[in-house]
Amino acid sequence: AGDFCRPDFDEKFCTMKDVRHLTIPQDDDGQRLDRWLKKNVAEMSFVMAQKLIRTGQIRVDGKRAKPDTRLAAGQEIRLPPMDERPEKSDGYRLRDEDAEMIIKAVIYDDGDILAINKPPGIATQGGMNIERHIDGMLEALTGKDGVKPRLVHRLDKDTSGVLLLARSAEMARRLGRMFQGRDMKKIYWAITSPAPTDMEGEIKAPLIKGTHGPEKDKMIVDHKEGQKAYTNFEVMEVAGRQAAFVAFMPKTGRTHQIRVHAAYAGFPLLGDAKYGEKAAIEGPGITQRLHLHARSLQFAHPVTRKAMKLLAPLPADLAKSWDALGFQKKPDHEPFADF
Repeated sequence: AGDFCRPDFDEKFCTMKDVRHLTIPQDDDGQRLDRWLKKNVAEMSFVMAQKLIRTGQIRVDGKRAKPDTRLAAGQEIRLPPMDERPEKSDGYRLRDEDAEMIIKAVIYDDGDILAINKPPGIATQGGMNIERHIDGMLEALTGKDGVKPRLVHRLDKDTSGVLLLARSAEMARRLGRMFQGRDMKKIYWAITSPAPTDMEGEIKAPLIKGTHGPEKDKMIVDHKEGQKAYTNFEVMEVAGRQAAFVAFMPKTGRTHQIRVHAAYAGFPLLGDAKYGEKAAIEGPGITQRLHLHARSLQFAHPVTRKAMKLLAPLPADLAKSWDALGFQKKPDHEPFADF
């Protein structure tokens, strides 16, 4: 059956095909359940532990537990029978460090809807030459029913912030319709360089994907062939003319919409190498990457109809840029309050 347990545990607990009961020793008092399992059960990965705990197959003193449950000396852990064959896989190899990261990124979970604060630098979905993506990591967020969450929308690879997920196919359909029907109020935070000349406004510029020359693989403004696209903006703070903290509220959901619209309007996003080649500020504390963060999502919950407002704090590197330019990370007023 293989050596499945820590050497100092009784050998009778070390067969994978039987239910096992392990007692927490005094030295392990206070440890998290998921980390204790990874440390003490030799062939159990962090991802496997998360899945078995969430689906109720691992019990503590006969009761369901959470991955972050703190264990007490003398408690009994029930481990289910486990097939020695490798777990089925969709081809994505989820690393333990990514599983831990995505679990820590959760900002809301009510059993129907789940939201994470997406880290920057990771694609939302897989594709050609994309080996690491959020969709592949969702196995670590498997629900009590054993089903992994579903993506409802996407954020660009270098964009951080609120990413909404559904716990079921039906919820994914309902949330998807809300995005398509513009029933989601999406607010993004960004730093632009230079600052806009107007303190607020709406950018109306139809977008289409370029097909040749320097425009290939980029979204471009095309007033004849492009799809309608509308973005509201509101300047929150300025740092002279060189930069501004700007809130954006896209009314449509075109690819790269905020980035293209900001560049088209003359105030590209700081660090946007694709659309804002000249938007660069160098100095201590200024992060050298795209300064775009999906700050909030507001909508009516599809089940309860409760007014929802999901907020994602700035990631550490963008927070440094906000600090370096003297911008508030907790603004005095709410942008787009009248919308």
